Amino acid sequence: MQEYSTPPVMELAPDASLVDSVFEHARTTPDEVVFTRRVDGRWVPVTAKEFSTEVSALAAGLVAGGVQAGDRVGLMSKTRYEWTLCDYAIWTAGAVTVPIYETSSAEQVQWNLGDSGAVAVLVESPGHQQTFESVRGELPEVKSVWQIDAGGLEELAALGRDVPESSLAERRASLTPDSLATIIYTSGTTGRPKGCELTHANLLGTGRSASVVLPELFNPQGATLLFLPLAHVFARLIQVACVESQARMGHTADIKTLLPDFAAFQPTFILSVPRVFEKVYNSAKQKAHGDGKGAIFDRAEATAIAYSEALDKGSVGFTLTLQHKLFDKLVYSKLRAALGGKVAWAVSGGAPLGARLGHFFRGIGVTILEGYGLTETTAAGAVNTPAQIKIGTVGRPSPGVTVKIAEDGEILMSGENVYRGYWRNDGATEESKGSGWFSTGDIGELDDEGFLRITGRKKEIIVTAGGKNVAPAVLEDRLRAHPLVSQCMVVGDQKPYIACLVTLDAEAVPGWLSTHGREAGTPVAELADDPEIVAEIQKAVDDANKAVSKAEAIRKFAILPVDWTEEGGQMTPSLKLKRSVVLKEFATDVEALYVGH
Repeated sequence: MQEYSTPPVMELAPDASLVDSVFEHARTTPDEVVFTRRVDGRWVPVTAKEFSTEVSALAAGLVAGGVQAGDRVGLMSKTRYEWTLCDYAIWTAGAVTVPIYETSSAEQVQWNLGDSGAVAVLVESPGHQQTFESVRGELPEVKSVWQIDAGGLEELAALGRDVPESSLAERRASLTPDSLATIIYTSGTTGRPKGCELTHANLLGTGRSASVVLPELFNPQGATLLFLPLAHVFARLIQVACVESQARMGHTADIKTLLPDFAAFQPTFILSVPRVFEKVYNSAKQKAHGDGKGAIFDRAEATAIAYSEALDKGSVGFTLTLQHKLFDKLVYSKLRAALGGKVAWAVSGGAPLGARLGHFFRGIGVTILEGYGLTETTAAGAVNTPAQIKIGTVGRPSPGVTVKIAEDGEILMSGENVYRGYWRNDGATEESKGSGWFSTGDIGELDDEGFLRITGRKKEIIVTAGGKNVAPAVLEDRLRAHPLVSQCMVVGDQKPYIACLVTLDAEAVPGWLSTHGREAGTPVAELADDPEIVAEIQKAVDDANKAVSKAEAIRKFAILPVDWTEEGGQMTPSLKLKRSVVLKEFATDVEALYVGH
């Protein structure tokens, strides 16, 4: 099959916007608990009425602070209740949110705020403010900065006390489905990140559709603890879907306390990247083996997978059913308890999950619904649903979306979820969707039932095991600027962190050795493990890392005893790196960078 469409499940009103539900819920179900926020170590309920009141207060403050309708406002913070509060306040003021990862470097902060023309920024901590202040001189359009941890939100609310309700009503009335809601900066294969424009229709239509295609998750009885960064489109969409469906949402950014947080919050569904599911599985297995119960766990694991695979075949045998019930008491129930005891569903995105992990979790009673999408498709391009699931695929196209497989295998997409364009970058917009189809850069196939399977990546973006998109060119270009570096290649696809292979410049090495009192004739092949050379390359790596966030930074590197050349087959005639060739020839060196992880 080369093309598959899923019809839309709803139509937006001509004056619809993302903030409508906030005030509608406050009017119709004012006492409904829609958030649970952590205050001084306790989880405190927030009702629909309380949320709308706080949103209005902050929006009024933004208006009083000079933010006009359509202005861009930066938001730099870890995942917490205030992130969502500020996001909806910016929208209520008729403005546009520009999210910035809390780990972003000063260069990234400067680019996001400067390129978007932001007039104000909300930061979380003194550290974030310091990062912003280091580039403030290059951002003349940014007139105001408010720091959450320093009472900035209270200051905003006080600033807006004299703003009449009619002013906010006018701002809200100015919004339509076509209004710009957010500019999310996403890494390209080369050059600076591009600002992806998502409208109210993009987020609202996709968010409302979630309660139709995933009603078991998104409903007033549902609850989820969000721990993914809200600067990422996946978490952002979940935020909108929860607000629209009144599923209770909590926030946490500390992965170290995730299991205790699950126990206290008791979510009914969770959203994650595959890396977290892998850690839950690996931790449970290691603990079982460490406690002398490894054999039981291994049998329980095999049974869970066999049980899930049998569900796909439509028949679970009597013996397997008995074994499954036994291990449910001994093992599976404890694993579910570690997730809070009420989790029945999970949604995975950002990177491939793998069929084995999918079958394992479904077998223990937590069905992972794997999906697929990009920033440009509002995170939702395809998704498995409780009613239509095929483990090992990313599901069928989302409502209102058509997926087509091009002749070269690239996945093309069209529909109401596709972004408006790249901010002030018509050339890149035309290149990515000028044909009427958005080119995803990924390779895949549709089966005869319309389920999409991802088989490769056409573009060079690296996706780590944690789902972080990393553009290798940003790091490689800076690293190659060091005179000792001949070639380098950033690696980390489906790995826990970013690493790099480096080759030395044979022409530059002798001079460097001489200036350091070393024998200039030392062969390059003998210098791969030389402490002084390694220290020098580390300096180059540290410099390259300044251009990216911590999650994108190179954590380990290896210097190879040979260079990559056209003659050797690793470079093209135009001196472009043949990444697939290098990965194949130096696979052992790449794997060595991840030993022990």
